[in-house]
Amino acid sequence: MALPVLRSAPLRPARDSLAPPDPLHELVHLQHRMSVLIGGDTQTGMWTPPADITENDDAYLVEIDLPGVKRRDVTVEVAGNELRITGRIQEKEKVGWLRYRTRRVGRFAYHTLLPAGVDADRIRADLTDGVLTVRLPKTDAARPRRIPVHTA
Repeated sequence: MALPVLRSAPLRPARDSLAPPDPLHELVHLQHRMSVLIGGDTQTGMWTPPADITENDDAYLVEIDLPGVKRRDVTVEVAGNELRITGRIQEKEKVGWLRYRTRRVGRFAYHTLLPAGVDADRIRADLTDGVLTVRLPKTDAARPRRIPVHTA
């Protein structure tokens, strides 16, 4: 898999050649670049949650990890042949000083194209135990049918 080419500022800011390197600055810069590569958008602050898409005989299932999201903070839409899931993970009020953070907070968006043969009127979305499951039923014409084989 090829990774996108990023054009950005040099790893270290211009500085006096006698000054020692700043490993904390380099780490923050690297973390910023990696977040862009794995789904974060530093311009809008939006990120893409991890998801699985599976298919069975009668439907497609989209399962998205959204720990801590409340039902009222998520929107599921179908526009043409695109499934759009957007929302926000609210930051919890902290007591004390935040020393380290790896949990994602803020706005997220997940978009995917739908295959032909999805019955948009019967799409269902459920949020259970931090996983959003969107069931996209297939139309009758899109479902596989077994054809009997006859002897001649």
